[in-house]
Amino acid sequence: MTVNGTPVLIVVENLPVPFDRRVWQEARALVEAGYRVSIICPKSRGFEKPRETLEGIEIYRHSLGEASGPMGYLIEYAWALVAELLLALRIYGKARFRVLHACNPPDTIFLVALFFKPFGVRFIFDHHDLNPELWEAKFGSRHWLFHWLLLLAERWTFRTAAVSMATSESYRICSSTRWRTS
Repeated sequence: MTVNGTPVLIVVENLPVPFDRRVWQEARALVEAGYRVSIICPKSRGFEKPRETLEGIEIYRHSLGEASGPMGYLIEYAWALVAELLLALRIYGKARFRVLHACNPPDTIFLVALFFKPFGVRFIFDHHDLNPELWEAKFGSRHWLFHWLLLLAERWTFRTAAVSMATSESYRICSSTRWRTS
């Protein structure tokens, strides 16, 4: 299905674009198919410009501190969520995007999507990581509260999404088993 000129917003938090090759390739494929693409991502060394256009893709970057420890990640995710919402509002004012494509981690970007849902914006979830398992591997434990919050955010993300994409068959099986999606 080609819908020429339809604006799409991609939100990715863990890596800047175009450094995140997977997200960059997805954005380029959308542009080649005739979509107008904007991306929100973090700033990082070598990718400090707050705004630039590369290959017809508008990139908006926000500051993001490097977290350490569980509380640091909660602060980082909260800060990023606010920055993503503010940038999404700015982009919506200019482009009236019809699709919000979120790449995890974290699984909190659904909150930005929920804000735009009443305006007819469809939410696509690009499932890059299993966040509850990633957290456990990173911190070496499964703290009940953090694990529960991560599962809750993951569940709400899948429930909010009109479409979800998985990076592998094992992720698809995990999400469909965990949340009864297809």
